[in-house]
Amino acid sequence: MAETSIDYAAVYRALPGMVALLTPELVFADVNEAYVHGTGRPREELVGRYLFDVFPDNPNDPDSTGARNLQASLLRVLATGERDTMALQRYGVENPERPGEWEERFWSPVNTPVLGPDGKTELIVHRVEEVTELVRARGHEGGGQGRVLEAELYSRARELQELNNRLRQAHAREREVALALQEAMLPARRQVGHHRAAVRYRPAVGALNVCGDWYDLVDLVGGHRIGVSVGDVVGHGLEAAGVMGQLRSALSAASRVADGPAEALNVVGRYAHVVDGAESATAVTTFIDFDRHTITYSSAGHLPPVLLHRDGRVEFLDRATDPPLDARPDPTPRPQATTSFTPGATLVLYTDGLIERRREDIDTGLLRLAEALRRHRTQDPETLADIVLLELLPPGGATDDTALVVVRL
Repeated sequence: MAETSIDYAAVYRALPGMVALLTPELVFADVNEAYVHGTGRPREELVGRYLFDVFPDNPNDPDSTGARNLQASLLRVLATGERDTMALQRYGVENPERPGEWEERFWSPVNTPVLGPDGKTELIVHRVEEVTELVRARGHEGGGQGRVLEAELYSRARELQELNNRLRQAHAREREVALALQEAMLPARRQVGHHRAAVRYRPAVGALNVCGDWYDLVDLVGGHRIGVSVGDVVGHGLEAAGVMGQLRSALSAASRVADGPAEALNVVGRYAHVVDGAESATAVTTFIDFDRHTITYSSAGHLPPVLLHRDGRVEFLDRATDPPLDARPDPTPRPQATTSFTPGATLVLYTDGLIERRREDIDTGLLRLAEALRRHRTQDPETLADIVLLELLPPGGATDDTALVVVRL
């Protein structure tokens, strides 16, 4: 079949349903012909204007919540990068030909993000279907009970909306508890000997997205050595936070007595087999020897640490990668590797929330991290950690947790 060039702008204009494109500031970027026809507003009165300046709630109706509900949905899309399908909305619209006169309308909206290459929401596709006539027609099927049935349909929609709000509130409370638990179990930022280290934890946006990312820094026995680790537990909420605490504590203890990082991960891998919820958990640990200027590392299915050399060279520590902690019923010795550094280099460990974006190759995220570290390599660890988060995380927050550790060697 011969390739054809499709004019997607023409397709958009010809869509039979009402579709508007909104910027992240909720300003009309474009509207199709069906949207113009359905709202009764010419295109020049829409494009470039703030959505709720054009379509506010009816000030004469104290029960009108359509604009408020729509705004909440759009903000959820911006925060999560996920599509949001709304319940039936009663949203009055002012008659453009008779200012001050409001017409009761029923709408079924769906809001969908358009993500850019960096994973950020560039536009929101705001599709609305007016169902006023359908609601009333079904009501009229009951004869004189038309208005009663119409009111009942709207009441059911309001009940569904209220139920959704209560579920979100319950999830928000669970999120707060999980965050408090997670923060209590993660070590505070600290000096490691006389070396500077910065730690950061950023929870995922959205009430359901508290995950099990963690980090740890421990002083090791024998010589001038420390252990630095990060890990990631699959799952969300209180369960993931609890599993995270168990695995972090186990690796912290194992690192203090193990001969090397591989042995420490072997011990934690055996422990993970008896911890419910630890399936597919990943971790990477590094043993830093400041006397020998070496880093020995081992990874259980985790992303590679980054060694930023003083001259700007970026080295991904990826020569000792193995499956996740509980991947083998009968654990076998894990690999480990050693690399050298010169004083003043920087070691960076992180979790996937920092670099992974939907529909983007992971190598793109790794390159983005390497470039940010190279550009700002002269900054102290605290400043460098803040800059990396600012440059790599979406403005509204990521949909996965992010843990980050920066150690100046």
